Amino acid sequence: MGRVIISEEICKGCEACVLVCPAKILKLSEHLNESGYHPVSCIDQSKCTGCASCFRVCPDIVFEIYR
Repeated sequence: MGRVIISEEICKGCEACVLVCPAKILKLSEHLNESGYHPVSCIDQSKCTGCASCFRVCPDIVFEIYR
């Protein structure tokens, strides 16, 4: 099982990570971050595999992945 930490304050909500996550555990939040974007959030940490697909596609480097 993996673990993902998301820096919501720098996420611009591009959704690239949402589209590539094989476990489908990422979604855009309903709240806005300080920059006015809907950041991505993890809806079920226990299903994270630690595959790092989200990390690889993120243009803003908002993910930390732990395996």
